[in-house]
Amino acid sequence: MHQSSSAYVAIIDDFHPIFLERLGQYGISYDYNPEITPAEVFEFIKDAVVVAVRSKVNFDAGLLGRLPHLKCLARGGAGMDNIDEEVAKAKGITLLNAPEGNRDAVAEHAIGLLLGLSKRITSAHIEVSRFVWRREANRGWEIGGKTVGIIGFGNTGSAFAKKLSGFGCRVIAYDKYAGVNSPYAEAVDMGELIGQSDVVSMHVPLNQSTRGMVNADFISRMKDQSVLINTSRGAIVNTADVLSGITGGKIKGFATDVLENEDFGRLSENEKKIISDLCLSNQVIITPHVAGWSVESYERIATVLSEKIISFTTNIKNI
Repeated sequence: MHQSSSAYVAIIDDFHPIFLERLGQYGISYDYNPEITPAEVFEFIKDAVVVAVRSKVNFDAGLLGRLPHLKCLARGGAGMDNIDEEVAKAKGITLLNAPEGNRDAVAEHAIGLLLGLSKRITSAHIEVSRFVWRREANRGWEIGGKTVGIIGFGNTGSAFAKKLSGFGCRVIAYDKYAGVNSPYAEAVDMGELIGQSDVVSMHVPLNQSTRGMVNADFISRMKDQSVLINTSRGAIVNTADVLSGITGGKIKGFATDVLENEDFGRLSENEKKIISDLCLSNQVIITPHVAGWSVESYERIATVLSEKIISFTTNIKNI
């Protein structure tokens, strides 16, 4: 069992070495235990002022209530869905994350998924690997001239819009909280976006209002033969409803980097069937939550988050 850390920052997940290097340069003490098990985490972090985490444990009300010294939770990623933000804020805990660090990686992955669907790259490759040569059946379609709708226009949504600017498509966007102010996208309301888009791409955080957002009703309001892309969080999309949309001919293509249940060791038989049925379609692409996990973003996230911790520490000392 790991003993309690006496360091200012307790780090319980893997980070690029530059993260430790930057903290050390500013004289911030840290204890780095990326191999620590979830069962050992509490004992290790109970006296820490700052905890740096990715997804190892959920900081729910129960755990947060047992950490009286905690002043800051720093998450190495964009989403904060393993942290009860309302409870943390009520306790005066500062929450830091690093969406700037992987926005380009996610945006590029979304482009890759879109191209993979539109050019039938994955299905064509599988056929050729089986010595099947079908040109007409693998005729693709072009992004140029299409309308791409982006739901959520924060770091990744806006980066996706910028990368789409060279494709000759119309880009429309909706953001409930921040609005849309960009030379790369036209602001519309949600109803317009759903009804006008040939491609709908999800870039929203997972919270109470977005959980299950893309469901049968949402899909019914989409254009016929439209495409859905999700690089945000799996629980935003009801995959069973998407499967129905595909088999019913409403949805032409679906590409996702995330699933409702990503613990493949604990999939129910129904979850396995849905995933298997999706993968039988030649217009579905599923990747294993790697959109934001590039060589460059691994370092960039560490750099961004270390700078935010340094700033937090400096401000605390000056109060």
